[in-house]
Amino acid sequence: MVDEELPRTRLAQVMKQQHMTLRDLRDRYEAITRTELSERQAYRWCNGDLKGQPYAHAQAALEQMFGESTAQLLGPPHGSGLVVQARPLALGAGALDRERSDWQRQVIAESALRARDFLSRMEVTNVGSDTLDQLTDDVRRLTVAYQQQPLETLLADMSDTQRKVFELLEGRQRPAQARDLYLLAGVASGLMARAAHDTGASDSALTHARAAFASADNAGHDGLKAWAKGLQSLIAYWAGRYNDSVKYAQQGAEFAYRSQNTSAVWLASGEARSLAALGRYEDAQRAVERATDARDRVRRDDLDELGGFCTFSRPRQLYYAAEALSWSGRGAVDQTERFAVEAIDAYEAADPGERAFGDEAGTRCALAIARISRNEFEGVADAMHAVLQLPTAQRTHGVVVAVQHVQRHLAQVSTESRIMNELGDSMQTFTSQRLALTQ
Repeated sequence: MVDEELPRTRLAQVMKQQHMTLRDLRDRYEAITRTELSERQAYRWCNGDLKGQPYAHAQAALEQMFGESTAQLLGPPHGSGLVVQARPLALGAGALDRERSDWQRQVIAESALRARDFLSRMEVTNVGSDTLDQLTDDVRRLTVAYQQQPLETLLADMSDTQRKVFELLEGRQRPAQARDLYLLAGVASGLMARAAHDTGASDSALTHARAAFASADNAGHDGLKAWAKGLQSLIAYWAGRYNDSVKYAQQGAEFAYRSQNTSAVWLASGEARSLAALGRYEDAQRAVERATDARDRVRRDDLDELGGFCTFSRPRQLYYAAEALSWSGRGAVDQTERFAVEAIDAYEAADPGERAFGDEAGTRCALAIARISRNEFEGVADAMHAVLQLPTAQRTHGVVVAVQHVQRHLAQVSTESRIMNELGDSMQTFTSQRLALTQ
């Protein structure tokens, strides 16, 4: 280390206090890890030129050498950033000597030191623009891919992305960077909530959803708060906790009203199908209408712009309406079929990035229920064909429960036919071979 230089990191500060050189650091690192540390990398650690954290083995070596966390070592120096040394004025060493004629100068000098310390801390951040851009791209890619690819191909990436965002938030950022990170943390937690939900682990799913809401609260993002409540409502609905689902949807209404992003449409649509499941058909119909009104007032925000699961598309809204009305039985057969057919057509005409295999399967199940009410069993088989072709890796909890709804309606039909028997057998096989991640 160069004695005349002021340390820019806690690592450089500790090394200066211990009279260590870069060569000493490299030698100790090599003795611990049995791998070489380049002079360039050692200098970057000391100078605070890293955009992220070192690899895990490097962090372990640093922590073993100095007895402090890597985040602290690569962060700003303690105190003023200076090694304790003699000063012309003993500033900060106790009460000011008011007997001296220059005590005013001492006050000004000490306040200037505090201001410099404040500036040094304020300027230090563990998040660069490249890091934020990359994380945003990763989250955007996952929110789209989640609706289209099997969970087993995405789970490790999703979990790693959530971990990276959480770790960065343990460091220091500027307020705008922290807000962006909390937004990404909320979405990453929402994705993990969906993953837990799709494997039937509703309690774990709700824990991740609460983390999503807490992140939204820290970000001060009403749209994300509404989205997190929509997520909680969805999880409770598929767990059969319909009253809780309505409660979560209604809790999100305040945030949705302020943000008016597409989560406002989601909350009303989710509330509609939970109300219908409770037999409150008139209330459900009014909620469907509220969702339509909310669509007319939508102002897309940065959450919507992530796309995929983060925005509530019109095809998805049509699907929710069809499913809500399917609970009404014969009283809403025409409406159910109309919404379901519109949703299927809308999905088939949508851009590839807006397709969602789970929602499309749910739409076809709602259409099948409407056709069962009319005794149109060939139409039922036609509606269910694409659903029953889904591979096991895409037979998520929600898809399986939707198929079970069709099974229950089919079981109430007294007429028997070959088509019905074959369809019943196919659905039984389908629901018995659901998504299960490898241990």
